[in-house]
Amino acid sequence: MFKRNLIAVSLTLAALASAQASAAVVGGGATLPQGLYQEPGVLSSGFTPYVGTGSGTGKTAFFSNNGSLFNQPGATVDYAGSDSVVSQAELDAYNSQSAALYGPLVQLPSAATSVTVPYNVTGLNSLDLTSEQLADIFAGNITDWSDSRLGLGITGPRPITVVYRQDGSGTSEIFLRHLNAVAPTVVTGVSNTFASVITPVAGFHLPATGSSGVASTVAATADAIGYVGPDAVDFDNPAEVVRVKRSDSDPEGLLPSEVNVTVALNSVSIPVGGDAEDPLAWVPAAALANPDAGYPIVGVTNLIFSQCYQDTAAGGDLANIQDFLTRHYSANPAVNNDPAISAHSLIPLPAAWKAAVRNNFVTNQSGNGLDIGNTSVCNGIGRPL
Repeated sequence: MFKRNLIAVSLTLAALASAQASAAVVGGGATLPQGLYQEPGVLSSGFTPYVGTGSGTGKTAFFSNNGSLFNQPGATVDYAGSDSVVSQAELDAYNSQSAALYGPLVQLPSAATSVTVPYNVTGLNSLDLTSEQLADIFAGNITDWSDSRLGLGITGPRPITVVYRQDGSGTSEIFLRHLNAVAPTVVTGVSNTFASVITPVAGFHLPATGSSGVASTVAATADAIGYVGPDAVDFDNPAEVVRVKRSDSDPEGLLPSEVNVTVALNSVSIPVGGDAEDPLAWVPAAALANPDAGYPIVGVTNLIFSQCYQDTAAGGDLANIQDFLTRHYSANPAVNNDPAISAHSLIPLPAAWKAAVRNNFVTNQSGNGLDIGNTSVCNGIGRPL
């Protein structure tokens, strides 16, 4: 009798442990939105704490379902945050290896962001530069603040120090994508690692880790310039960050304010029809590389899911993910995460973008069957418990 009771208790505890594990939505990735996702109440209650690892590691953890990269060995990875856009190669690999098991890949814009350019140039209380000038500076074609191509009226020599991210980062990817779009012969590629596109020159390029590391290094280094996420500096202060000019004829540049970033995002078309079925279309990296209006160095921090999850019980993985998406993309700021997004120096998505995400991936109002957990698509498949 004692043995049977012990077995029964053990089975009950195992079932409870399994239920608890299945109800935990595990994820992490990009450090840019880490503060947002770790803010109490932003993620649904069934989510485990968001783990900031960097965009590259986050995508690797999701695509390989490797919970150990989020400090949870053996756990299913349910989603990832990334500022680095899913590549065509990553999508092709997912479609060939995982789509039949987990359903189609879903990549959604979560919040808009800018790449801010802090500077520390002695004697300047504001600094206006074009994107082409930034490309020449960061690539090492302009190495002194007295260079006549900058037109600053500074007498030299005043050597420039460029501070760059030595770690893989979506911030680097957004920045390099913009510079490549405006000056492709100067910045010849795009990567989430700065040094893989621009070879650092000793004494000119200075490495740092993370946006906070870049910001503090720029602040401590005379005549330095760098690039960071907007939460690392006072992004509305022209005495601290570069005003980026869209053309030489502009009297002054634009700061990465919420208004200027929203204008940029609104200049990009929302996916409709067949385009809505392409997860790459929901993060329009090419269009955002050099938008037609607004602050020019912008991007979005993204969320990556599978469409299907096996844990469909009340309070399980699917229900928690659906609850988060319903709140996050709600039109009602009393319910959604917009106040928290703004508090962490990110930019809430424009209303039209949030409505498009809701209609396609939450309510299926669009009728195209893209909504997460769609029973016609997710018939017996999904990311494992």
